[in-house]
Amino acid sequence: MKYSFVDSRISQEELANLENVGIKPIKVPPSDLLYDAVCGHPDILITIIDSNTIVVHRDMPYDFINLLKGAGFEVILSENSLSSSYPGDVILNAVNTEQFFMHSLKYTDTALLNLVKNKKKLNINQGYSKCSTALVADNAVITSDKGIADELGKIGIDVLLLPPGDILLPGLDYGFIGGTCGLITKNKLAFFGDLNFYAYGQKVENFLRLHGVEPIFLRSGKLIDRGSLFTVDK
Repeated sequence: MKYSFVDSRISQEELANLENVGIKPIKVPPSDLLYDAVCGHPDILITIIDSNTIVVHRDMPYDFINLLKGAGFEVILSENSLSSSYPGDVILNAVNTEQFFMHSLKYTDTALLNLVKNKKKLNINQGYSKCSTALVADNAVITSDKGIADELGKIGIDVLLLPPGDILLPGLDYGFIGGTCGLITKNKLAFFGDLNFYAYGQKVENFLRLHGVEPIFLRSGKLIDRGSLFTVDK
């Protein structure tokens, strides 16, 4: 079974299109500890360690934790609670790949750090690390954050650096590219929106083609930041 973790405010169109490609969406419950714009964003509320283990914020509802356990996941609670002000809202917003773990490490939750202690760690200034990073392939990412681009460039990652903006995030001026998408297979990157409506869409499509990745559009219209699309095979 292939699961995708999504903001509970996802549209019916997006849900249907995920199901149409063989994915079972799991809506992550919003947290009233956060401000409305990001309260349901999966990349704020959880971190995927691997296909078996998920870290969730310590105040996550028990029924959701039981749902995860029923699906075969080991669930680890964060050491700290989320809070609405920075950096209390970024304790789980890290980029975790097979190659490296990237975050503003002084803000990373202790429980999460313990789980990646043997992994190569990249320390950056951007606390909203996963929001700001779209993973395209093992050796390719898209971001609008120059600090992330510089750090990943040092370890040989191909980076498409885009200007910020032109991404919807209701309640804020604009969203982040990492929050608009997620890999659903090794060579398919699904977007909450259509790159044809994005100012830098052609650059993104060219970059994806370079790395053998096909864009999948889950909704018509502009890109919207829904807090990353995490997909796990069980």
